[in-house]
Amino acid sequence: MKSMNVSFHKEDAVEAMKVDILEEEDFNRVTEGGTRHLFELDTNIGFFVFFDGADADGNLHYLALQYEEESEEPTYCFSFELKDFYEFMALYLNDLEFSDEESEDEEQEYGPIHHLAHLLYHIVEDAKKAE
Repeated sequence: MKSMNVSFHKEDAVEAMKVDILEEEDFNRVTEGGTRHLFELDTNIGFFVFFDGADADGNLHYLALQYEEESEEPTYCFSFELKDFYEFMALYLNDLEFSDEESEDEEQEYGPIHHLAHLLYHIVEDAKKAE
């Protein structure tokens, strides 16, 4: 497992976050007690699956897998602190409401889901540098 601190632009209005990059053994350990799929996001930097997992002791871990292009194996497995994972979920859920308010004819403006994708971009770029 590798840990990194991801910093964002001042305009992103998000504090730096600690993100762990899990190896397969780490993933197996933190999901030993089962997983719960929460949501997915398809972006121009990959397909992300957000879920939580329980280890053998019942401790919860907040995770995201990133898949690139047509790959069946994830490129990265990220582990987040609850406060940061909650931020991602809030952006995702806010976009559902935001999208309902738009009509199909309106040009899509920068919304919560775009902000989430932008934050993920920073995380993936820092993960590439950490390797």
